[in-house]
Amino acid sequence: MSTGTFTPAPGGAPLVRQVLAQASMEARLMARNGEQLLLAVVIPVLVLIGGVEGAKHVSITGISQRPVDEFAPGVLALAVMSTAFTSLAIATGFERRYGVIKRLGASPLPRAGLLLGKVGALLIVEACQIVVLGLVGLALGWHPHAGHPGAVLGVVLGILVGTSAFASLGLLMAGALRAEATLAAANLVYLLLMAGGAVVLPQSAYGAFGHVTGYLPSGALGNTMRAAFLHGNLAGGSLLVLVAWTAVGTVATVRTFQWE
Repeated sequence: MSTGTFTPAPGGAPLVRQVLAQASMEARLMARNGEQLLLAVVIPVLVLIGGVEGAKHVSITGISQRPVDEFAPGVLALAVMSTAFTSLAIATGFERRYGVIKRLGASPLPRAGLLLGKVGALLIVEACQIVVLGLVGLALGWHPHAGHPGAVLGVVLGILVGTSAFASLGLLMAGALRAEATLAAANLVYLLLMAGGAVVLPQSAYGAFGHVTGYLPSGALGNTMRAAFLHGNLAGGSLLVLVAWTAVGTVATVRTFQWE
């Protein structure tokens, strides 16, 4: 028997395996958290059902299509915002408070791997959200313009770039504020953008202020999803707005994020 058979060979797993393991763990933690499920699934479903049913009795300014066809893409955008911004900001804020991120920093997982794992977890949760909300929308009579290549490309790019934009902003907030302040601020921003950020309703529903909402990450993501699902188009201008927010949020996060 070779004398080197039992020689220890310490070292971390390949980066891809580390990132996949981190993403899987983060996704499971989000799924087990009641508040995360409320933000990720319950609130978007209630907004979709309430908006469609409410539009049967109350005329909503700016709605030019069937209510379900207008609301469904907007609620999908809201779901991305819920997970990539609010849930991520709150979870990361408390991870900083309890020293979780500091301990992960001592593991073989590099900082880039930690961030990739978090983004991977967001995409896993968002895929589940799309399935759930899509089924609810179809049950309400939604007819998405999903067969056109422009629609598929618009949805995929919208989700990826929208997730990047909101995740960078969520990490910026979580890395600069205390956990309790992050909890309050993230929920407040979420409510303000949901009500006045043109994410659920189109820009036309906000009158003169509608032009401003197109430059908000919420309005840009909502416009992207509606353009794809309603018309099968790729909203290039809105995607550029999301790219700009991603760049700003990423640079600001790198400069200000405190790991403990």
